[in-house]
Amino acid sequence: MKLSVKTAYACRVLAQIARLHGTGQLAHVEALAKVEAVPANYLAQILSELRDGGLITSRRGKSGGYALARSPEDISLYDVVTLAEGDVLEFGGDNKGQSGRRVQHAWRDIRTALIEETKRYTLDMLISREVEEMYYI
Repeated sequence: MKLSVKTAYACRVLAQIARLHGTGQLAHVEALAKVEAVPANYLAQILSELRDGGLITSRRGKSGGYALARSPEDISLYDVVTLAEGDVLEFGGDNKGQSGRRVQHAWRDIRTALIEETKRYTLDMLISREVEEMYYI
């Protein structure tokens, strides 16, 4: 399984928007594009999908921008991945042959584990209000 660049960008941008949650500030496309190194034109498309998918809200105009539609604790990576990618790890094979049922069962278990893990990680786990990185000389 390989997730798209769109999913990576969406996760990073949502983490950045989550940093503003509760401050009353809105995120702006230009700032998001710069700080998360996402091409602005592509970011506009991603933000539109995130808005249409109910993960963010937007306000138009001079003082407009983007905010989370729910608190960071209530938006999981599963929400982001399924919005950006659709159903991942859907086993397309059949259960024919001597090993078919076992292979199908293994993929079902893997898919279940992946769903559980992505639901466990929420946006609040991706953000830090303080600088975490330490540089040593």
